Amino acid sequence: MAFLTNPWTLLVLGGICEMGWALGFKYVRSDAPWWQHAAVFAALAASMALLWMAMKSLPAGTAYAVWTGIGALGVATLGILVFHEPATHLRIFFLALILIGIIGLKAVSGET
Repeated sequence: MAFLTNPWTLLVLGGICEMGWALGFKYVRSDAPWWQHAAVFAALAASMALLWMAMKSLPAGTAYAVWTGIGALGVATLGILVFHEPATHLRIFFLALILIGIIGLKAVSGET
């Protein structure tokens, strides 16, 4: 499963885990069952571990920017689609800029 050792795969998985803990911070209430808090903590730990592993092969600035971009783009998109947050033209435009930035950093990274 060489796929799971590719630093870009690790980075994308870390970004997805980042979405999990960020949404957990927002929507898991303090009186929620213990397992919900454990799930948020597990997503946080997995996100950080995957970022750490990806940074062993990728430039730190690129890895961190892509990781945070995936998390921000994902949480904002889920906020619009699932939680009915505002979807203004400007908001969509700026989310598209984040996506373009992620793609651009991958394109110019020189990594495979």
